[in-house]
Amino acid sequence: MSLVNHSLVAVIVILIALVWSVPTLGLFISSFRPPSLIHATGWWTALVPPWSFTIQNYENVLHAQGLGQAFLNSLIIAIPGTIIPTLVAAFAAYAFAWMEFPGRDWIFLTIVALMVIPVQMTLIPVLGLYTMFTQATGLQLTGNYVGIWLMHTALGLPFAVYLLRNFFAGLPSDLFESARIDGASNINIFFRILLPLSVPSLASLVIFQFMWVWNDLLVALVFMGGNPDRAPMTVTIANLVNSYGSNWEVLTAAAFISMALPLVIFFTLQRYFVRGILAGSVKG
Repeated sequence: MSLVNHSLVAVIVILIALVWSVPTLGLFISSFRPPSLIHATGWWTALVPPWSFTIQNYENVLHAQGLGQAFLNSLIIAIPGTIIPTLVAAFAAYAFAWMEFPGRDWIFLTIVALMVIPVQMTLIPVLGLYTMFTQATGLQLTGNYVGIWLMHTALGLPFAVYLLRNFFAGLPSDLFESARIDGASNINIFFRILLPLSVPSLASLVIFQFMWVWNDLLVALVFMGGNPDRAPMTVTIANLVNSYGSNWEVLTAAAFISMALPLVIFFTLQRYFVRGILAGSVKG
């Protein structure tokens, strides 16, 4: 009976995964079809002979529509927007988990409470702070990579600190006590003991943060929308939808280019994903 139940669950999961993958498969196939066939027939008709595929859609999007530069802009935004909050959150999580200082628990609860604040409520205050900074220093943050890096770091830190702190607190205390007896400083403990043991949680956080920054439209539109030369793919594709709403071949190719890199990163780090999320959720 147990074997039958497990087999039934496996079949259900596989069916759900297949159904969930159908839109992605259809998008992928449509991105290689000529415009005349996209408008005349469904994507599933391309699975039977005679086959008719082309890479002209990708050439048009990358060169004529400027998506190649937008892809580079997204990388410039997403990589620091992932590394900076992950590094800062790791230092903060170690302090909350294994260092004693006044108000530690209350400060941690305050950081966790920040997760419930909607992103939309932060835009106007942050823009006001950026304006004050520009007036005081003459340095422009809006329309600049530094400004959006800081914004993504601030928005991603509460969840990152919460996830990593719970994982760090679940590690054996004997490791840290032995290291302190041997004379190791907090810096040595952090880099030589904590980080090597925390690869699953760090990989999970990198997946979450990178995919959130990569797929973000609202923050990019507010802070980079006025500078088309530095606009990421989300803003560029949104402009393509407005300008080429009927040219499905352009939109399918652009959409698949946008989702290709997150898929690669997820499948590369997926072996750490479940371990990191479970460890960061139930320990602490």
